Amino acid sequence: MFSEVGAIALLGGATAHAEMAGIGPSFKGPVGLQLYSLREQFKKDVPATLDAVKSFGIKYVELAGTYDMPPEKFKAQLAQRGIEAVSGHFPYEKYRDDVESIAKEAEALGLKYAGCAWIPHEGDFDEKTCRKAIEVFNKAGEALAKHNIKFFYHTHGYEFQKHGDGTLFDLLMKETKHEFVSYQMDIFWIVHPGQDPVKLLEKYKGRWVSMHLKDMRKGTPTGLLTGSSPPTNDVALGTGQMDIPAILKAAKKVGVKWYFIEDESPTSEQQIPMSLKYLEQVKF
Repeated sequence: MFSEVGAIALLGGATAHAEMAGIGPSFKGPVGLQLYSLREQFKKDVPATLDAVKSFGIKYVELAGTYDMPPEKFKAQLAQRGIEAVSGHFPYEKYRDDVESIAKEAEALGLKYAGCAWIPHEGDFDEKTCRKAIEVFNKAGEALAKHNIKFFYHTHGYEFQKHGDGTLFDLLMKETKHEFVSYQMDIFWIVHPGQDPVKLLEKYKGRWVSMHLKDMRKGTPTGLLTGSSPPTNDVALGTGQMDIPAILKAAKKVGVKWYFIEDESPTSEQQIPMSLKYLEQVKF
């Protein structure tokens, strides 16, 4: 069970957030929470964890599953708390093999966006795998568009293997169809492989539909193409080594439509209110 003490602490930490959590003089959002941030809590008690999400002042969420609950029921649980599911992540294999099942689930949940956050690969991500993913994404994006759902790919760091004069990420961008495939920038997984979020936002203006906001613990190694890092390297916004104001300024300039806090750390319950408070106060 989600502890009463934890719930009270969350409520207490969120009282200042009132109606528009995370919105301030510079950052206007809209901002939500990727529910993967509370995956361990959801395994124990779905309603209590959704109560905690509400206590943060969160009105919008991005999903990573519905925790063995039918989509219609999960949507109803969200609605009871004044929360709307805007976006969701689904497995690559499902996009490849049964995209209509994703469309059905996304429609039942009322989603506007459906994304993929991982392309399965052995060892280093390579051109063959990348080209197969391009084919899958183009087909999935076209199929979902018929349901008025926008498909996106979520960056995860391993895509920056060298390819020609650029990277495999450049190949993904070039070969996926603009009208059917958008992108979600997870800023951690841009900095982790040694890339610059601001430059990539500007380079591919018009492709970025949403963003995952998280900060990187000071001293975390970068320049790695593994797509993996200990969850403890996720820290509250404004406390790590990333230039969050510059990223938010660039994201606003290029028209990013949605922002989702994603905190994979074991202390996400404590850090999410801190990140929201940072967004309310940040200037750029």
